[in-house]
Amino acid sequence: MNTPERPVKSPCVNICALDDDDVCTGCQRTVGEITRWSRMSNDERRVVLGLCHERAKASGLVWMLPGSSGQ
Repeated sequence: MNTPERPVKSPCVNICALDDDDVCTGCQRTVGEITRWSRMSNDERRVVLGLCHERAKASGLVWMLPGSSGQ
């Protein structure tokens, strides 16, 4: 018997403000990603979470230590 996979949780942190590029300063999702989230598959959501992480690194919100696996 296969148990259905649970939905990937939203990265929303209730800090909802868009920057000049229409990216949320709280979760790092674009407006399009936010509005489509509820209709995305888990695979699509994982891709968006990866993009959010990359945006957070690029903006200095996440620091990667030299030699860490985040590249």
